[in-house]
Amino acid sequence: MKSVTVELPNVDVQRKLFTTRFKADKTSHLSIRDVDVCRECKDKPCLWFCPAEVYKWEDERITIAFEGCLECGTCRIGCPFDNIDWRYPRGGFGVQYKFG
Repeated sequence: MKSVTVELPNVDVQRKLFTTRFKADKTSHLSIRDVDVCRECKDKPCLWFCPAEVYKWEDERITIAFEGCLECGTCRIGCPFDNIDWRYPRGGFGVQYKFG
C-alpha cells in the first residue's frame, strides 16, 4: 500500500469572513440568561470559542455583537453553564454565504 501525503491549504479565517454578508436585525438572536453567572465564570470560554468573536468582556460584563454572528451554534454548546440563549434570526435576517 502506498502512502499519500496531502497538504492542506492555509486558510485565513479573516479573509473568508470578508466573503460573508450579514443582514442584521434590530433585535438580537443571542442573549445572556443570567449576567451574574458570567461574572462568576473564571475561564470565560465564550471569549475564545466563537469564530466570529461575538462575545467580549467589557466593563465587568459580557457584551454581544450579534450582528457578526456566523450562526454556527458553537455558543449553544460551548458555555459550561448553558447561560447563552441562541435562537435562529428572524426570517430574512442573518448570515448569507457567498460561496455556499
